[in-house]
Amino acid sequence: MRWEFGRRSDNVEDRRGRNVAGPVAGGGIGVIVLALIASFLGIDPSVVLQPDTTVSDRPTSDAPRTTSPQEDKQADFVSVVLADTEDTWNDLFRQMGKTYVEPKLVLFSDVVDSGCGYAKSATGPFYCPADQKMYIDLSFYDDLQNRFQAPGDFAQAYVIAHEVGHHVQNLLGISDRVRALQSRVSEVEANQLSVRLELQADCFAGIWANNAQRTRQILEQGDIEEALNAASSIGDDRLQSQSRGYVVPESFTHGTSAQRVRWFKQGIQTGDPAQCNTFKTARL
Repeated sequence: MRWEFGRRSDNVEDRRGRNVAGPVAGGGIGVIVLALIASFLGIDPSVVLQPDTTVSDRPTSDAPRTTSPQEDKQADFVSVVLADTEDTWNDLFRQMGKTYVEPKLVLFSDVVDSGCGYAKSATGPFYCPADQKMYIDLSFYDDLQNRFQAPGDFAQAYVIAHEVGHHVQNLLGISDRVRALQSRVSEVEANQLSVRLELQADCFAGIWANNAQRTRQILEQGDIEEALNAASSIGDDRLQSQSRGYVVPESFTHGTSAQRVRWFKQGIQTGDPAQCNTFKTARL
């Protein structure tokens, strides 16, 4: 991926190395959002959510720790990707007669205090609609390469673009409508709505890739395959099979590997957000 000469975003908030003391999210939107994130990564939610416990007994500190050159390069990379999504969605929102509100991207280490509650790095990257910020511990990229077998810079960019997709859904009111529907249906039906929401975010990630390539020629050979591999690696069926040895389709919240690949491809091939309406199709 050709990113080194890209614009850097002003919307990156670097909290790496800061100590955080406080209770892990124990109720309300924090639990709901972070539990969904845990299922995204195929981990035990108790690793992420520990009601009525303390994250750290150490005093809080605003002094950032010393970072390695590799960490600084990753921070620089995500800043460029974020800036590129800003350019893409500012342009697309203008075409829709709307104003795009750029989200913040928070870099953290180990634990973070978000608008959706306290979260550990085991949570993985996530978007919090309450404060319109995305959160990532850059060590997740090691997991993406080693645990999920999805290496490559474009795979890493896909992760950011997917979370930006959730921000777009929030701005368009899609997330609120889905949450309202989920409160009135069964758990299985609520999961199905979550799948459609996640697949649309995958499609929106593809929209960014299409626009970025068309206007800035960022892609190199193998980049698309990296993103498709990442999408496939975090499908519900693959994650459940790896962690449990079997799959429970009724519990899926993000879609199968094939579905995630299909909707990312839908976005990158069409470049049209209108083609990402996962809520109006019978075939996911």
